[in-house]
Amino acid sequence: MPELPLNFAEFSLAFLIMIIGSFLQGSVGFGLGLVAVPLLLLIDISLVPGPVLLTATFLSLLISFRERQSVDYYSLKWIIPGRITGTIIAALVLNYLSESALSLLFGTLVLLAVVISASGLHLPLVPKNFMSVGILSGFMATSVAIGGPPLALLLQKKSGSTIRGTLAIVFLVGTILAVLALAIIDRFGIKELILTLLLLPGIFIGFLLSAKTTHILDKGYIQPAVLSISAISALVVILKAFL
Repeated sequence: MPELPLNFAEFSLAFLIMIIGSFLQGSVGFGLGLVAVPLLLLIDISLVPGPVLLTATFLSLLISFRERQSVDYYSLKWIIPGRITGTIIAALVLNYLSESALSLLFGTLVLLAVVISASGLHLPLVPKNFMSVGILSGFMATSVAIGGPPLALLLQKKSGSTIRGTLAIVFLVGTILAVLALAIIDRFGIKELILTLLLLPGIFIGFLLSAKTTHILDKGYIQPAVLSISAISALVVILKAFL
C-alpha cells in the first residue's frame, strides 16, 4: 500500500473542506471546486485534481438523483456536447496559452456576466446559447478548474432544483471523463483512490446538510446565491492571474 502524504491534522482539515464545498454545491448547484481546489492545494498537491474530481463525481450523482424530477433535459442535449467540445479545444490549445492570461480573461468575463445579470439582462435560453456557454464552461473547467459559473448564470432564472439537477448531470459527465483521462495518463492510481475513499464521507455529510438549505434558497434566494458565488469565483480566478 502506498504511503499517504497526510497526517491527522491535514486530513481533518481536508475533510472539513470537502464538507463545506459539497454543502455549497448541494445547496446552490456549484462551488465544490471553488472551495476545495485552492485550499486542498495548500494542504497537499496529491489531493488535486484526482481525488477532488472523483469525489465530485459521487456528489454530482447524489445531487442529480435528488433533483431528478427537475432536470432540464432540453438544455442538457446542447450543453453537454458544448462542454465536451470546450474541453477538447482547451486540451489542444492550452500549451500555447498563458494560464495567468486565461485566468484574467475568464475571471473578467464571468464578473462582467454577473454585473449584466444583476442589471436584469439575460441571455435567451436557446440552443446556440446553451452550446456556446457549454463550450466556455468546458474550456474554463479544463484551463482554470472552475467551469460552473457560466452555466449557472445562464440558468439562473430557472428554479433552484432545476439548476442543481441540470448542473449535476453536466458535472457528472465532465468529471467521469476527466478521471478517465487522468487514469490513462497515469495520474490517477491507488494512492489517489485511497485519498478519495478517505474524503468521500465528507461529501456525503455536506450533501446531507445541503438538504436543510435548499428549500430556503428556493424561496426566491437562488438567483442572488448564484450571482454571489459566481462573483466570488470570478475574483478567485482573477486573483490566480497575479499569483
